[in-house]
Amino acid sequence: MKFTWFNLMPWPYLPDDFREKNRSVWVDIDQKLFDPAKSHEVYNTYMDLLEYADTLGFDGVGVNEHHQNGYGIMPSPNIIAAGLARRTKDAAIVVLGNSIALYNPPVRVAEEFAMLDCISGGRLVAGFPVGTSMDTNYCYGQIPSLTREKYQEAHDLIVKAWTTREPFAFNGRYNKLRHVNIWPRPIQQPRPPVHIPGGGSVETYDFCIDNTYSYSYLSFSGYLRAQALMNGYWKRVEERGVDKSPYRAGFAQTILVADTDEEAERLYSEHVSYFYNRCLHVYPGFADAPGYRTIKTIQTGALSQYAPPVGGYTQLTWKDLTEGGHVIAGSPETVRQRMEELIKGLNVGNIFCLMHVGNMPADKCMYSTKLFAEKVMPKLRNMFPDWDDDNRFWTTPLDKRVTAGRLPKDAPTGADLAKTYAVEA
Repeated sequence: MKFTWFNLMPWPYLPDDFREKNRSVWVDIDQKLFDPAKSHEVYNTYMDLLEYADTLGFDGVGVNEHHQNGYGIMPSPNIIAAGLARRTKDAAIVVLGNSIALYNPPVRVAEEFAMLDCISGGRLVAGFPVGTSMDTNYCYGQIPSLTREKYQEAHDLIVKAWTTREPFAFNGRYNKLRHVNIWPRPIQQPRPPVHIPGGGSVETYDFCIDNTYSYSYLSFSGYLRAQALMNGYWKRVEERGVDKSPYRAGFAQTILVADTDEEAERLYSEHVSYFYNRCLHVYPGFADAPGYRTIKTIQTGALSQYAPPVGGYTQLTWKDLTEGGHVIAGSPETVRQRMEELIKGLNVGNIFCLMHVGNMPADKCMYSTKLFAEKVMPKLRNMFPDWDDDNRFWTTPLDKRVTAGRLPKDAPTGADLAKTYAVEA
């Protein structure tokens, strides 16, 4: 199993009456609700928590890209990842990801991901999401019906830039470049491992299978509702005649651990309510621009992962969310049992642990994270022993890697340099 500690970086200061006074947390959210001075502490606290997860033995630390919203204040995950690449030691830097249809030209992604791989010593897991309709179509103005075509071209250009050893010209519909010759190149060859965040588009199944990418379903409706979609993915894997390695798939799950089930509800229920009722308050008209989803996906009945249940989340209690699988919470034993059910049921080898929720303060998050790392994660490690040697979907870092802060505190003197670099007359 691979466990990535994932931080959405939500804005923790949305007011109590946010739903009543704001149409949506995304796209047209009131600018006055963001306080740049407060964000200084918020960003640094969130990065501290990601670094803390590295010290506890999580396999990866994860970030992602969203725009104009209070759900996740991370329009440039690469900036956060660059800090993590310096300040973490062993965890993979999982960027899920860069919305590559938005970059002009997409070689910018190839370059920046290569930089992250080099800085981290080969610890990058790259992600190529299509991007939500809110981000891609409404915030960045991409034509919905062309988004996936543009995405495909961007993907092909990035991978060719990583793997081609000579300068080349690229003559696509959206990108025309006379000289593609990226410097630097990634450490991991022929390319870093790639995870594709999916939200229900069935075409993503074949894309992942064709390229040996891991399909990662990111949803807030829980693993019970995800069963049908993941069953569809594994059915397609079987139809294509490729192996059913659990590392071909990943799933994002909100996880909250305390000493007892009762303590979990007492400590975390307010933060879960904040997240589901404020951070996920998305105007339905933004969630799926006409043309964003393909006909094939619409025919399956798949909905946006941001589409709320009938009646909205305001009707769902802590009991509804935990029993429905939206949130896995409770004592270490309760969480272990529910996680085993999720992992086996969905056949997923990559778990993206959403352990910071809504407006949760750092101390509660650290408490929950440490309990999971020490009392739950070790018991889930060997769920798929037959696939222990499958390294196609994870990082291959350098054996010897440098760490930040290696330079001496004081600059050397001229005498020191003369001694170090002395040559015979």
